[in-house]
Amino acid sequence: MPESFSNIILRNRHHFHQVLEFDPQKERLIRLDLSGWSKEIFEDTEKFTRYVESELHHAKARFGIGGYGENRTLYSRSKLFGAGSEGGEPRTVHLGIDVWGPSGTPVFAFLGGMVHSTGFNNNFGDYGATLILLQQIDGFPFYTLYGHLSRKDISKLVAGKYVSIGETIGHFGTAEENGHWPPHLHFQIILDIGMYRGDYPGVCRFSEKEKWLANCPDPDLILQMMQFAEPIPEL
Repeated sequence: MPESFSNIILRNRHHFHQVLEFDPQKERLIRLDLSGWSKEIFEDTEKFTRYVESELHHAKARFGIGGYGENRTLYSRSKLFGAGSEGGEPRTVHLGIDVWGPSGTPVFAFLGGMVHSTGFNNNFGDYGATLILLQQIDGFPFYTLYGHLSRKDISKLVAGKYVSIGETIGHFGTAEENGHWPPHLHFQIILDIGMYRGDYPGVCRFSEKEKWLANCPDPDLILQMMQFAEPIPEL
């Protein structure tokens, strides 16, 4: 039986560079659960941004984090995730981890790899500037997706370009270039990317979550940050 992806990652991750600079000995990280937010907050990007910034400021936290497998009503803010003209089930289950912080925050390659593709997915609520890397560990190929970056980052990256471990590959984009979200990184692992280029679903239907989550394993296998996430402190 082939070795599982998680076992391969766990065996090798002591070699990884941090995707985001974070020192758990000196800095705080809070868990942001977006599964039950009110429509009044997330429907307006400015209100959404002020909410995230106020939570980080109150907690004196460098980042907020969370979202893998989370069932989020907030995607109703965009028609992109809706049921469509024929009706049906909207997409609500998040397939990556979001790390919330200031625009301009640098993002690093945790491992060397090759640029698979880039894209500017500029629908309201979409990824905005997007980077996908093809990487390999112990002969096992897989993909990592970095959404909500700065447009200038992806303008410098072309398919086939190699990146080195620890190289700066992007920065948190502003709302104008990141799909109209508060600044953050959407980080996602993809085992089989199919024919997608510059894009890949980051949200799936609840009824199909087992299939999609199996193809998109927990990104914290690589990030290694959730263990340091604290609850939002009470006011």
